[in-house]
Amino acid sequence: MDTLIDTFGRQINYLRLAVTDRCNLRCQYCMPAHGIDIVARKELLSYKEMYRIIRVLTELGVRKVRLTGGEPFARKDFMSFLEMLSYNDLLDEINITTNGVLIGKHIETLEKLDKVKTINLSIDSLDTNKFAKITRRDVFTEVYKTFEVLAKSSLHLKLNVVIQSGVNTNEINDFVGLTKDKNIAVRFIEEMPFNGKGQRNIQENWNYNKILAEIKSGYRLENMISEKSSTSRNFTIENHQGKKHVGTVGIIPAFTRTICNDCNRIRITSTGTFKNCLFDDGVFNLRDFIRNGASNNDLKELFLSLIKEKPENGFIAEANRKKGAVSESMSTIGG
Repeated sequence: MDTLIDTFGRQINYLRLAVTDRCNLRCQYCMPAHGIDIVARKELLSYKEMYRIIRVLTELGVRKVRLTGGEPFARKDFMSFLEMLSYNDLLDEINITTNGVLIGKHIETLEKLDKVKTINLSIDSLDTNKFAKITRRDVFTEVYKTFEVLAKSSLHLKLNVVIQSGVNTNEINDFVGLTKDKNIAVRFIEEMPFNGKGQRNIQENWNYNKILAEIKSGYRLENMISEKSSTSRNFTIENHQGKKHVGTVGIIPAFTRTICNDCNRIRITSTGTFKNCLFDDGVFNLRDFIRNGASNNDLKELFLSLIKEKPENGFIAEANRKKGAVSESMSTIGG
């Protein structure tokens, strides 16, 4: 069987697919206060087109899919798409990234879908007022309630916390504290420049080392052995639930990009743009290719060709951009 192997010998088995560019929040690090220019619905990939793309990719060795947005639950019939996707016998794992506002009523159904394994919940503050400032929406109560329900569910829960200079750095160890008695993984993420040109004035560079030092100021860490292609460097906390280590803590060096060497991922935006790397500006439009009559074999040959263009790391991808410096919103790319 043909498999997706790039020129550096990395096998690609993980797809991040944005199902929509719409979002019901307006997070400062993601987009300007007025939002972004969303595309017409006809320009979005249909669920049928998404299913077909994923099916072809699984026949080339992709085994894990993360569905993102925008906010995936903001797209009509998203749950029906999840159920459809669950019938793909070559797919091992479906994970979802959400802001937690709309997912609450679907949690029981999600638990019944065997291939849905992990929910990544984006939550950047545990303070109601600060949360509202970051997201520009007053929905902390709903999101925190979702967090509590997910923490008790059978789904694996990860908290995504974007560390923002001058905003939430004083809450890092409050988040670490949540791992003491909850079976969750807290992941701190370096802030990136993907906020739709609404650039924030960043006062300090809160990179991997600075975040790690802050955690060590309050806790003793023990290194975890992570999967080779893990996007985070992970730790357990000494004395949290004895030797059980109920929760874990990780740091994702998304901007300093020290995780590129083992990259096993590709991205597809909601409008069908294929991205070999978060930092490139897109290498091919799959939507137009499909709508112009491409067969599944055409798609396979295309993917096998495109993967050979995958850069060694995110710095090279950024340097090779044809559309200038990074300025897109993560809502457009797929968070």
